[in-house]
Amino acid sequence: MIASIPASSVRADGTIIDKVYHPYVQLFEKEIEYRLLYQDDDGEENDSQRHRLGFGHSLSDRFFAEAYLIGKDSHGTSFELDAVEAELKWQLTEQGEYDNDWGLLFELERKIDDNIWESSTRLIALHEWPDWIATANLSVIYEWGGDIENEWETSFAGQLRYRYSQGFEPAVELYTGEDTKGIGPVLTGLKRLGGRQKLWWEFGVILGLDNSTPDTNWKFNLEYEF
Repeated sequence: MIASIPASSVRADGTIIDKVYHPYVQLFEKEIEYRLLYQDDDGEENDSQRHRLGFGHSLSDRFFAEAYLIGKDSHGTSFELDAVEAELKWQLTEQGEYDNDWGLLFELERKIDDNIWESSTRLIALHEWPDWIATANLSVIYEWGGDIENEWETSFAGQLRYRYSQGFEPAVELYTGEDTKGIGPVLTGLKRLGGRQKLWWEFGVILGLDNSTPDTNWKFNLEYEF
């Protein structure tokens, strides 16, 4: 089950505000996932929305693969399918085996119309205390193709979450990268539906800390596991 709120992940359009990934893989797990990121710059007519719909399946007790369709729309434009992405997560250590739990996430994204590619490798670390969970994602990204300048980037996404109850856990998230710096509160929860079925939700707002980051970034994630 998602223990954090996604990743962040680094996108070809420059934003890294998305999801903080946990390192765990469950054998036989399947999931359907939807994410929405709405970005607004102080009421200006440059608001945008990014939608992600994914399906994932564990390949073993160590590897989990997921594929996404990514759409976008903004002020004055209609919704369009923007990119496709494939992910592979590798759980490196057993939960509780060491002080920190570790994983790796490999991502490959292609923008449909512009022939722009982006690949990233993300190191995932998670540490648990009795009442708190801290998760860190450190990414190295390479972007190439189309009319863009080929380049390397790095980014960081982190979450500190309080274990209030299974159905309601408040957290704070931090994102920092070449074009993004933001921090804000996030709420998460888990509802068990019987058997292997679970519904995980997350809602939060990340506030921009510099001029290159939108002032307000609303994020909503919904994940059905079965």
